[in-house]
This record gives sequence, C-alpha cells and structure tokens, in this order.
Amino acid sequence: MAGFWGRRKREQAETAQQDADLARRAQSSLVAADEHIRLAVDEVSFAEAELGPNAVGDLRAALDSVRTHMQEAFHLHQLNHDEIPDTADELRTRNTRIVQLCEWAEDLLEDRMAALAEPIERARRAPEIIARVRADAARVRERIPHARETVARLATRYAPSALEGVAANPAEAEQLLSFAEHSAGVAERRREAGQREQANLAMEAATEAARRAETLVDAVETFEVEALRAEATLGAIVEDSRGDLIAARTAPQVPAVIEAMSALQTALAALPAAGVNTDPFEHLTRMREANAALDAAVAAALERAARPIPELGHVRNAIDDADRQLAVARDVIAGHRGWIGADARTRLAEAERVRADLDRVVGGAAATVPTIPEDDRDQAMEFARRSAQLAGDALRYAQRDIDASRPSAGPHPQWGGPMEGFGRRTGGGSDLVGGILGGLVIGSILDGIFD
Repeated sequence: MAGFWGRRKREQAETAQQDADLARRAQSSLVAADEHIRLAVDEVSFAEAELGPNAVGDLRAALDSVRTHMQEAFHLHQLNHDEIPDTADELRTRNTRIVQLCEWAEDLLEDRMAALAEPIERARRAPEIIARVRADAARVRERIPHARETVARLATRYAPSALEGVAANPAEAEQLLSFAEHSAGVAERRREAGQREQANLAMEAATEAARRAETLVDAVETFEVEALRAEATLGAIVEDSRGDLIAARTAPQVPAVIEAMSALQTALAALPAAGVNTDPFEHLTRMREANAALDAAVAAALERAARPIPELGHVRNAIDDADRQLAVARDVIAGHRGWIGADARTRLAEAERVRADLDRVVGGAAATVPTIPEDDRDQAMEFARRSAQLAGDALRYAQRDIDASRPSAGPHPQWGGPMEGFGRRTGGGSDLVGGILGGLVIGSILDGIFD
C-alpha cells in the first residue's frame, strides 16, 4: 500500500510540474506573439511606404485575423488569474489553447512578412539597382555593333532560314536597352515623387529589359559556335550514313529497309554543294532522322530474319481454331446460364477480349482479311492461341459447373429417398433450384454433348 501511495504522489508531483511549465510557456508565448504583432505593424508601415498599399494587403489581413484571435488568448489568460478558483484541468485546457493561438499567430505573421522581405530589400536598394541597370545597358550597347557584324558575316555563309532566330537580335536588343534606360529614369522620378509602387514597377521593367537585351546579344555569338558545331557533326553523320547504306545492302531487303535506304539516299542528295549558303541545323536534323530510321529498319529486319515467320495458312488455322472454341464456349454458357459460375464466365470474357485485340492487330476482322503482314503474324498467332486456350478453359469450367449442378442418382426426395449430394455446385452460379429444374429439362442434351 505504501508503494501505491508513493507512486501516486510522484505522479501528482510530475503533473503539477508539467502544469507549471505549461503556464510559464503560455505567458511567454503571449509576450512573444504580442511583440510579433507590434513588429508586423511597423513592417506594414514601412512596406507600404516602400512598395505601396497594394503590396501589403496580405500582411494587413493577417494582422486583422491575428488580433481577433489574440483577444481570445488574452481573455483566457485573464480567466486564469481572476478571483474565481479554477481546477487543474481548466487551467491546463486554457494554457494549451493560449499556446496554440500564439504559435499560430507567430507562424502566420512570419509567413506574410517573409513574402515581403525580398521586395522590401529591393526597394531599399532601388538607387543601386537603377544604377546597375544603366551600367548593364551601356555595357550591352557596346556589344551591339559587333553583334551586327557577326550577323552580317553569318549571312554570307548560312541560309536565311538558319538565321531566323538571330537575324533581328541586334535591333531588338537596341530597342530593349532604350526601354530599360527610359524605365530607369521613370523609376527615379516616381520614387522622388513618393509614388513608390509605380517606381518599383518601372524598376522591375528596366531590370527585365536589360536582361533580355543581353540574352539576345549573347544568342548571336552562341549561334555562330553552334552552327560550326552542327557543320562538323553533319560531316560525321554523312560519312556514317554512307557506310550504313553499304552495310544495309547485306541486310534482308524487306520493304522497310528498302524504304529507309531510299529516304537516306534522298537526304544525302539534298545536301547542298560546297560554297552554297545552307542551313546546317535543318540538314543535320534530316540526316539524323533518316540515319536513325535506317538503323531501326535494319535491326528489325535482322531480328525478324533470326526467327521464322509463321506461314499465313498456319495463322489462319489458329484463328479458325480460336473462333470455333469461342463459339462452342459461348453456346454452352449461354444455354446453361443458371448453372455457370464466375470462373467460366471470366475465361470466356478474357478470350473474347484477346480475340478483339487480334482484330486490331491485323487491321480488321481476322477471319476475313485478305492477308496479314509478316510483321504482324507472330502477334496474331500468339493472340489466336491465347484466345483458343482461354475459350477451352471456359468450356472446361462450364462442364465442371454443369456436372456439379446435376441432380444425383437415387430416389426422388418426395418419395422419402436420401437427399445427400442433391443439388451440389461449385463456382458462382445462380439459384440452386433453378439449376436443378434446368438440369431436369435439358439433361439429355448435356449428356449428348459432354459424355
């Protein structure tokens, strides 16, 4: 007994300590949340001055919501310290709620203030950013004459279609730089006039315009390098393609290989002579596609040659066998629906699905199509055999269900004979009595089919 009371006192002491810690945490959370609110109020004022009223809408809404909920937290704290005695459970519940409200308030304000941190920082650095935009614009403008010369030089070597992506870049870059410089001036004037929101928008526009202008100028220099690389790659692919054409002559000359060889020869013949302005990117794309198509056709032909192609007659025989077995299975199951369980029905449904896939493979009704392409015969044979196998399985399961549903031999139950084994069935057939009555009517027919 002494041990029990000692353990209980220890538990009570631990609970009291936990409640005291929770109370201190609730008080410190109230102080921290209240300070966070005051900080957020100051941040709203500064952000509105720097970014304009529209930018601080989310933070203002968060502040309103936090103030509303913090009133509840302060009210709960007041209840904890009024003259009315409270139970330990009441104090614990209130302090827990206070902590929850304060943590939620701090998290919400922190999230909204963090979203404004970067825009505020940029607004504070507006003079520095505007100066950098002007410096970047001046630096990029110095590169425009060289970009124009590069485009002119490229025009003597490459076709207009190849230069479509960069021919207008110098002119567009110059326009963007003028816009960036103008926007920087607008940003300064709006900022001096106290129109901070408009000033920030103009500053962002200036920064983006200067960045895009530099990207356009860089693209001209990048194009020249990429064009030279494309020419080198094209030369290598041409040599490789000529070798592939020679090797393809030893591959099985099936229609796909012959067609791919012709396409590659056409692509080679379309290459311009030396000294003619060309589009290396377009020719490289054509050569790659034609070369890859020939490789794929040769690989498929060699793979096909490694295994025999089923004769058309064998495929048709397999299709006919599948259709016959499907017809028998359908008739038996349709004629004895009350006795047939789920296994037979499932096999029949799957057999019919595979048979439908067979029609899609051959591009029509498999039983009547004039011919089946050699490339499709393996799959057609596989589907036909699978359909026949499933139909045979359906027929065997149907036979099992019918046998299980037949009345057993012996005296009729109404004459006092035993009923042992009467009406047994397996699978998921319909009502037992329906199966028995059906068996009495058509039992002789079933005997003729299955026995």
